Amino acid sequence: MATFQMGPHTHSIPMSMFRENREKLLRELAKKRSFEGRALVLLQGGDNLSLYDTDVDYVFRQESYFMYLFGVTEPGCFGTVDVTTGSTTLYVPRLPSEYAVWMGPLLKCVDYKQKYEVDAVYYVDEIDAKLGELNPTVLLTLCGTNTDSGLQAKPAFFKGIEKYVIDTDILFPVIAECRVIKSPAEIEVLRYVARVSSDAHKEVMKAIRPGWYEYQGESVFLHHSYKVGGCRHVSYTCICGAGTNSAILHYGHAASPNDRLIEDGHMCLFDMGANYGGYAADITCSFPVNGKFTEDQKLIYNAVLAARDAVCATAKEGECWVQMHCLANRVMLGELKKGGLLVGEVDDMMKAGLNAIFQPHGLGHFLGLDVHDVGGYLDHCPTRRTEPGVNRLRTARILQAGMYLTIEPGCYFIEPLLNKAFADPELSKFLVKEQIDRFRDFGGVRIEDDVLITKTGIENFTLVPRTVEEIEAWMAPK
Repeated sequence: MATFQMGPHTHSIPMSMFRENREKLLRELAKKRSFEGRALVLLQGGDNLSLYDTDVDYVFRQESYFMYLFGVTEPGCFGTVDVTTGSTTLYVPRLPSEYAVWMGPLLKCVDYKQKYEVDAVYYVDEIDAKLGELNPTVLLTLCGTNTDSGLQAKPAFFKGIEKYVIDTDILFPVIAECRVIKSPAEIEVLRYVARVSSDAHKEVMKAIRPGWYEYQGESVFLHHSYKVGGCRHVSYTCICGAGTNSAILHYGHAASPNDRLIEDGHMCLFDMGANYGGYAADITCSFPVNGKFTEDQKLIYNAVLAARDAVCATAKEGECWVQMHCLANRVMLGELKKGGLLVGEVDDMMKAGLNAIFQPHGLGHFLGLDVHDVGGYLDHCPTRRTEPGVNRLRTARILQAGMYLTIEPGCYFIEPLLNKAFADPELSKFLVKEQIDRFRDFGGVRIEDDVLITKTGIENFTLVPRTVEEIEAWMAPK
C-alpha cells in the first residue's frame, strides 16, 4: 500500500484516502445530475513559483483541491477522474535528463502510478492527445470564489483545451462541500497534526522566559514541529505577540515580524499551527511569560476560558454556529461585568454591539487542507449576517457531525476600538472607564482549540494546558 510519511515516527497517510475522496466526489456529482457520454473531472495542480526574477523557488505546497483528490506532492501536474467509472489519470511533467544531475532520480510514469495508486500516468505534453482519444463529452473544471479570500479558484488550462466542451459551474460547489465533512482517514491526519502542534506549543511554554524575543518562541515551535512531527510547513505565518502586540489580531507579518523583546509581566499570545500532508492545525495559547498570572491576567484569561468552555459544552450536530459565537460573547461579557469592567445588562451590551469591541473576530472557522477551509458560504448555505462581530464569522452554518472547526474566543484591549466605544454613548454607558483604562496596555488573550463536531458534542484534538492552574504548573521550573 502506497503512503505519504515523513519517517517511521510520523503519521502514515494511505493513498487510499485520496481515492476515497474521489469516490465521495463522484457520488455527490451523481446526486446533482446524470451525465451523458464521458464526463471527466479535470484539475490542474500548483506550479513552482520563483522569488521575483531569481532562480530561487518558494518551497512548494500543492494546491488544496488537487491535493484532496490526488495526494500528489510534485508541482506541474494535471489529473482527471472519469465521472462514470472513477478511472483516474495523472499527467506529470516530462523533465529533462539534466534533472537527474541537479535534482535527483527521474521517476518514470510507472513509478508515479505506483506512488499514487492511480490507473494511468502520462506526461503533461500528452494531455491533449490522450483526452482526444477518450473524446469526453464534457470536462468539469474548477471555477469559483473562495469566500474567505475573495479570490477565484484556477480552472485547468492547457494548449488545446479550447476544442473541448468545458463546464465551470458544476464542480466547484460539489467538491467544496465534500471537503466540509471529513472522512475517517482525514480525521486521523488532523488528529496527528493537532497533537504535534499541541506538543510544540507546550515546548514553547516550557522554554520561554523574560528576555527572549518573540521570534525565539516561534523558532521552538518550528523546530519541534519539523524535527519531531515531520511537518515541513506551518499552515500560516506564526503569530507570536507579547504585551500590547498580543492584541494585534494578525501580528507576525513582514512589517511586524515577531521581533519584540518579551519583558517580565507580559502576556504572550502565540497562534501557531503545523501542517502535515497538506492538512492544517491552528492553535492559540495565551500565557504569562514568567509562568505566573497576575490577578488582572487571571480575570481576562478566565473570562475567555469560560467562553471557550461554554461553547465546548454546547456545540454538537444541529447547533447553529452563529449562536455559538453569541454564546461565547455573552459569557465573556458576563465575566468582564463580574470583574468590574462593565455595568448593565449583557443582552443590552450584545444588542449595542459591545461584544465586537472586545472580540472583533468570529468565533472560529472550518479547518482542513486550508487553515480557513472552504465551504463557509456556498450558495446553499446561510448568508453572512450583518451584526457587529457576527459579520466576521467565516460561516453561519448549522453544525454537522464530521465538520472540523476552531473554537477561538478572545478578549483584546485594542486602542482604536476602545476609543470608538468611549466616543459612542450607546457603548460607553456599559464601560467602567477607570477599570478599562488600567488594561489599555494589557494586550489580549485568545484560546483556540481544533475540534471535531459529533452528533452528541465535540472531540477536542488540542492537548495543551488550559486552566490557570495547569499553565502555571506546566511552566513552573523543574
